[in-house]
Amino acid sequence: MMDCIAVGFGGMIGSILRYLAGKIPVSGTSGFPYKTMAINIAGSFVLGLISAWAAKNPEVSPRLVLMLKVGVCGGFTTFSTFAYESNTLFTGGKTGLALLYILVSVSMGILAVYGGQQLIH
Repeated sequence: MMDCIAVGFGGMIGSILRYLAGKIPVSGTSGFPYKTMAINIAGSFVLGLISAWAAKNPEVSPRLVLMLKVGVCGGFTTFSTFAYESNTLFTGGKTGLALLYILVSVSMGILAVYGGQQLIH
């Protein structure tokens, strides 16, 4: 039960941070969802940092790691929004932009996790 509370508390923090990050005034005329992509890449990077930090420091509370990884990072990143925005680009006839968004988001997200881990190792 305490693990659920830890994840829920972390999720609240991550969700609030996601909301605030979404309020940053960034816009473009292309319709490319820059904010969501940046949020997912940043969240991936932080997840990489946390996972490497936890692996390097086994004395850290597993509940704290759970709260940070599943709660905060899970509440902050926005895969459902990513999927929705990708679909919107596809159905709006912007296939090239949709494919670019998917490719950059996924590849940079993976690289961000790796980069976060490398900073700790």
